Amino acid sequence: MSIKGKAAIVGVAETDSWYTPELSPMDMMAITAKRALDEAGIDKSEVDGLFSASAYYYMSTLSLGEYLGIVPRYTDSTTIGGSSFVSHLLHAAAAISAGLCNVALICYGSSQRSDAGKLVSMSEQNPFEDPFGSLYPISSYALATRRHMAQYGTTSEQLAEVAVAARKWAMKNPKAWKREPLTVQDVLNSPLISSPLRKLDCCLVTDGGGAVVLTSAERARTLKQKPVYLNGAGESHFHRGISMMPDLTETAAKVSGESAFKMAGVDRSDIDLLMLYDAFTINVILFLEDLGFCAKGEGGPFVSEGRIAPGGQLAVNTNGGGLSNSHPGMLGIFLIVEAVRQLRGEAGERQLSKCDVALVHGNGGTLSSQVTAILSKEPS
Repeated sequence: MSIKGKAAIVGVAETDSWYTPELSPMDMMAITAKRALDEAGIDKSEVDGLFSASAYYYMSTLSLGEYLGIVPRYTDSTTIGGSSFVSHLLHAAAAISAGLCNVALICYGSSQRSDAGKLVSMSEQNPFEDPFGSLYPISSYALATRRHMAQYGTTSEQLAEVAVAARKWAMKNPKAWKREPLTVQDVLNSPLISSPLRKLDCCLVTDGGGAVVLTSAERARTLKQKPVYLNGAGESHFHRGISMMPDLTETAAKVSGESAFKMAGVDRSDIDLLMLYDAFTINVILFLEDLGFCAKGEGGPFVSEGRIAPGGQLAVNTNGGGLSNSHPGMLGIFLIVEAVRQLRGEAGERQLSKCDVALVHGNGGTLSSQVTAILSKEPS
C-alpha cells in the first residue's frame, strides 16, 4: 500500500535554545508539542496518534501520553536511533491512511548537553567490538571513513568541505549553535578524536526538542497552515554494530532511497533540498552516493569547491545540520522541521529561491538504520 500524498505535515516546532538546563526532555516535548499543534490550529484533544523515541524514557509514548494527558488510538515508540522520527513519518502516514488515527503527533526531547554529554545510544554490550576499546559511536564512523579513503581516495580535505558547507549555512541561521566562520584548514587543525576523524568532523552535543503534527491530506487543506505532503518514504537496515556491516562504504540508504523515490514518482533532478543526517562528515558523502546523487566513490569530489554550500549546485542541510546547528542525541526530527520551513518559504536569510520538493534522510546507530522521506508543497 502506498501512502503517497495521503498525509501532510501541518505543524512543526523546536525549542528556542540548544542549551536548556532548566528543562527536562519531557518538558521540551510538551513545549514543542503545544507550539506545533497551535501552529496547525488543532486542539490537543484531537490527537489520537502518538509517536516518540527516546534515550531517556524506556516506554516513550507511554510517558509522553501521561505527561500531555493524551489517550491515543494508535501508539508507536519505534526506536532505531536518530532516524526514528523520519520512520515515524512513514508509520504515521500509514496509520492515518488506514483510519487508525486522524491526527498524529511526533515528539522528541533531549538534555544531552546539560547532562555534560554523558548520554550515549548504545544500550547493550557488543562482544565483537567492546574488547577493542573503540569510542562509541565515533570509532565506528571512523572505520567507515578510513575504508572509504582507502577504497576511493577520499581525503580529509574533502571531509572538511562538508563541515565548512554546514557552517556557511549555519551562519545564515540565527538559531544555530555554531556561527563563527570555518575553513578547511580549521577542520584539519582540530584535534584528532578517532583517526581519521577530527573534532570538527563530528557533530555537536546540544540539548533540544522538536515536534511534528500530521493529518490527512484532505483535512490539511482546510487548516490555517500551508500543508507539506509526504509523497514517498522508505526504510531499511543492514546491521546493528559496525563490525557486522556488509560493506563499510555502502549503507541501507540505497534501499530506503529507492523505495522513497519509487513511491514519490520523482527523479533526483526534482529535489531542491537535501536534509541529510550529518552526525559525522562522512555521512553526507555516503548518503549522497547511496541516494544516487553521485556515483559510488565520487562523494568526496562531489562535495568539494562549495557544491553543497550556499550558492552551490545542491542545497544540503540549510540550517547547519548536526555539524553546526544542533545535535541533541538524535537529529531526525530537526531535519524534518527545516525541510518543512523551507518548503513553506519560512527560512529567512537561508531560504532557497526555489524549494518545491525536499528529501529528508535519517540515520541511526552506526550507519545502521536508514530512512528516507520525500516531502513537497503539492501532493504528487
